[in-house]
Amino acid sequence: MRRRRLVAGGVVAAVLVGVGVSQLGVFDETIREVTLPLRHEDIIRQQAADKGVEPELIAAVIYAESRFVDQTSHAGAMGLMQITPTTANEIEQRSGGTTFDPAEDLSDPQINIQYGSYHLRELLDLYGGNEVAALAAYNAGPAKADEWGGADLEAEQIGYPETREYVDTVLTKRDEYRHNYAGELGLD
Repeated sequence: MRRRRLVAGGVVAAVLVGVGVSQLGVFDETIREVTLPLRHEDIIRQQAADKGVEPELIAAVIYAESRFVDQTSHAGAMGLMQITPTTANEIEQRSGGTTFDPAEDLSDPQINIQYGSYHLRELLDLYGGNEVAALAAYNAGPAKADEWGGADLEAEQIGYPETREYVDTVLTKRDEYRHNYAGELGLD
């Protein structure tokens, strides 16, 4: 009788392990979605191709700005890429837009990611491709990025701890998006 219970117990344990292993992929996917969310990847891919910006960099900026949650900051920045209405109006003028309603349009993921990617491209161009300088300018403004070193800016020269942490977060998350979402971002 005891032997039969051990064998039955072993079978039950094997089944539970098998179920656990098969559910591990679902668990890993859930953990990834919580710790490194990705939404609107179709828009990100399209804007990356259109603006010549790495899709994983756009995703990382969205992560750092909003964790992919549409929101408005205490400073009035709006949407996934946290664009201020003033910046959005300037982008609209430079990009040839004709009508713009910040309250409505910056909540639209398509428009927000389009404008944020446009702004990111402009900053990368302004700073000769220096991602640290472009990201510092995205966070603290071009005047501060210029003050800290402009196109030659390195992370340790950033004068605001919050901006230094922001740049570090974006660059770290860019690498994580590249590694974890290559297929979704069209990198393979």
